[in-house]
Amino acid sequence: MTTTTSIHETLQSILGATAKIQHQVRSQDTADQWGNNLPVLATPILLWLSEIACMRVTQDTLAHSGWMTVGAHHDSGHIAPTCREEMITLTATLTKVTERSLTFDVHAYDSRGEILRGTHRRGLVRISRFIERIDSIRSSSHHQEDSPVDSGNG
Repeated sequence: MTTTTSIHETLQSILGATAKIQHQVRSQDTADQWGNNLPVLATPILLWLSEIACMRVTQDTLAHSGWMTVGAHHDSGHIAPTCREEMITLTATLTKVTERSLTFDVHAYDSRGEILRGTHRRGLVRISRFIERIDSIRSSSHHQEDSPVDSGNG
């Protein structure tokens, strides 16, 4: 497992690194699948794809390190519609490393131009600690399900 200091130094060394992904917009990616009656790329899908692009920037660096990133914040604008069957290209660039997070510039384009512009921040977490936290949440929610609920009538 990599120490906190060394993982930050390693991530600092890849500042400016970029990843690019492509995705063809399918019917299940469109806004009409999300309760908005429009046959265009849905914003939640576009944001999700931008997260994937960000994860790709660090995947080799974090592999086998005991660390991972988790989505924390989006500040992005979905600035143009994209129709079904169009190919989109998303680019993420690592721009900042802090003790607890990584910040990326994100952009997406279709055949007509830019469709997304912004930043995405990902939390930097130790995998073992994150799993422990999830287990603790699961354990406490199971206990709550097993406990009788006080309806206040008694």
